[in-house]
Amino acid sequence: MAGAEITLGLDFGDKTVGVAVTDGLFLTAQGLETIHRERWNKWRKTLARIEEICKSREVKRIVLGYPLGLDGVEGERCERTKEFKDALEKRLDLPVELVDERFTTNMANRLMTEGGVRSQELKSHADMVSAVLILESWMEQQKRD
Repeated sequence: MAGAEITLGLDFGDKTVGVAVTDGLFLTAQGLETIHRERWNKWRKTLARIEEICKSREVKRIVLGYPLGLDGVEGERCERTKEFKDALEKRLDLPVELVDERFTTNMANRLMTEGGVRSQELKSHADMVSAVLILESWMEQQKRD
């Protein structure tokens, strides 16, 4: 793992994609934005926005949250996520790694509630915060390996 390689973290949901990015020293992850779309399978604009982010920040890899069930079983959302992963790899020519994202949404909501975020604002920020948590989890795993 090269320390200066920028990595993008994504939390792929039915109508949103939370986006986070590592810093240049690979010490922290920061939330960037939440990309909205009409339906889960309408990806053209979403992929275009992710491509813009990757080019402007010189991203070298993408970490994509993988929504395993609480029991570790792959469900329908995992299949959708794999389809999105394939679309990302094809369009961006970057490696995309799947990372277990169990509990990230719950943890994101808890962190925001403890931080004083009002309940009506939780959903608008939850996907971006989840992307940060996914990316931080992956970064910690890289340090252990």
